[in-house]
Parts: sequence; structure tokens; C-alpha cells
Amino acid sequence: MTLADSPPDPAVLDAFSLASAPLERATSGLINPTWFVRARDGSELVLQRLNPIFPAEVNLDIEAVTHHLFAKGIATPTLVTSRYGKLWLEHDGAVWRALTRIDGVTRDAVESPAQAREAGRVLAEFHRALRDLEHDFRSRLGVHDTARHLETLRDALDEHRGHRDFAAVRPLAEQVLGLAAELPALPPMPDRIVHGDPKISNVMFAARSDRALCLIDLDTLARMPVALELGDALRSWCNPATEDAPDARFVRPFYAAAIEGYATAARGLLGPQEWSAIADGTLTITVELAARFCADALRERYFRWDESRYASSSAHNQARTRAQLKIASTLRAELPALRELAARTFG
Repeated sequence: MTLADSPPDPAVLDAFSLASAPLERATSGLINPTWFVRARDGSELVLQRLNPIFPAEVNLDIEAVTHHLFAKGIATPTLVTSRYGKLWLEHDGAVWRALTRIDGVTRDAVESPAQAREAGRVLAEFHRALRDLEHDFRSRLGVHDTARHLETLRDALDEHRGHRDFAAVRPLAEQVLGLAAELPALPPMPDRIVHGDPKISNVMFAARSDRALCLIDLDTLARMPVALELGDALRSWCNPATEDAPDARFVRPFYAAAIEGYATAARGLLGPQEWSAIADGTLTITVELAARFCADALRERYFRWDESRYASSSAHNQARTRAQLKIASTLRAELPALRELAARTFG
């Protein structure tokens, strides 16, 4: 058991007034180790050890955003103050926090247009509710920077030529860089407050229902063009397989349902320069994510990986890279049709 997987010790449980049992380790999520817990007053909570890539102050961003959402009647998990009056606990070199638990389920992949439509609705409601929030974000990890991630991939190729899987990773990297060289230029767009990582596993659904409840995992809150946020969402929502599956693909009916759900709930929030860039933004973020997975196939230090299915972190990230390349290839071929769909939906 690694340090990241070790359960919280009694001092952490006591700081948030948590019972010692039940203590259920969540199996989903790539970044923050998470446990489902119960407070001593009986309320169901979520306990997380914050990944060191996030500053502790990211919790101030979460507090500001969730307070604003809650005031507007938007469902959201909220931070639970510790017995010491703090939003987080620093203990034995780790940052811990507790959040309210939303009663629902998460999905690793979209199963129907109805689910895609609902995901689009809750993301639009999230964006609309935050359009008037004034806040200076402490963290910048949710801001997409395709050029930086491509440069990181190039650096990884230079720095890790001796990696045991270099011969397998290099052709994948060449495909990623080739696709990146042909990406369409995105127009200037205003920055908006965004979730930063709206993949389908960060959308909470009602149990035994296609109804979406809210967005979770809020460490990547930021300001950036909403077409990139939607691109990140759609590359996930429109793939009916998981993001590492050999049969990963882009499904146009899911795309149509998702942007319909978003447009209906957004109620004119987006301008033409934003909605017209959604299809191109989706391709851009798919290539960006492929670059991130491919770089980590050599660096092996960012994304968590499934030891039950893969021999190494590199092997898992290679599978993720191949899946994103398949999605990107379909997206590139369908760009004209996807642009037209957005024009009909938003125009």
C-alpha cells in the first residue's frame, strides 16, 4: 500500500468529527484519494487527501464558488469546516478536507443521448450561476494550455529516451504532434468561470435515473474560454467507452444531445464567437489530453493508474493516448458537420 492509498489516521478523523467506521475507499477518480465516511452526527460525508499538485488554498476557490452556487439554488458539494475552524487540515505532510456528500452515482461513460443532454444541462446551469461571481482564483491547474502540454510532450521525448517503453510511446507521440500541427485556430473569446475538468465521471447522476444532479471534484476551477470547457466535456461525454478503452470513439448523437441540453439551459449565455468554436475546441482538448497522457507514459508521475488491468503506469497511459487519438481522428473527419450542428442549436 502506498502512502497515497493509506487510510486516514485517527487525528484526521477527529479533526472533522468523523466516526472511525464505516470508512469506504472510493474506486473512481485519478487524482485525490477519497473515502466515503460518516460524521459523528450521522451525516454522510466525503473525506479527501489532496494531491500535492494542488495548493491547499484551492479550497478557498471551492468555498467561494460553492457558496455562490448554493445561494442560487444550484446543487453542489460544500466544504465542511474542521473542529479548528479551518476549511482543511494539514497533517503529517498531507492536506485533508471533508465535503458534504451528494446522494447519487457517477458514471465512467455516457450510455445514452439522454445522459449527454442532462450533463449539458447541469454544466450550463453551473456556468450561468457563476457569471456574476467576482473571485481571484488561487489555482491555475484548470486552465487549458495546449501549447504548454505539447511542449511538455516534446520535452518528455528528449528527456526519457532510455525509458523501457520509449519505442512504443514515440510513435504515439508523433501521431499526437502531427494532429496538433493541423489544429484549427480558435477565435478570441472571453474568459468565464469554469469547472476545469467536466468529464463525465465528474457529473453526479441520480441513482437509477438519467437525471444529472451536479458537478463534483472542483479543484480545477478557473477562468478560461467556455469553448475549451465544453470541448473538454464533449470529448468525454461523446465517447460511450471509457477514456482508455480500445473501442473509444466519438458519437455524433451524443454530441447533438449534449449541446442541445447546454443551449436550452444556458438561455443565450454564449455569444456567437463562443458557440461557433465548440467543435474546434473539442478537437483541441482531445489532442491536448492525448499529449498529457502520452507525456505521462514516459514520466509516470501524474495520473493514477489501474494496477489490476495494466502492468505499469506507462502501459495505462499508452492505452489512454491511443483512445484519445481514435476520438480525435473521428472528430477531425466530422468537424464540418459538428460546426453546423452547433450553428443550428445555438444560432
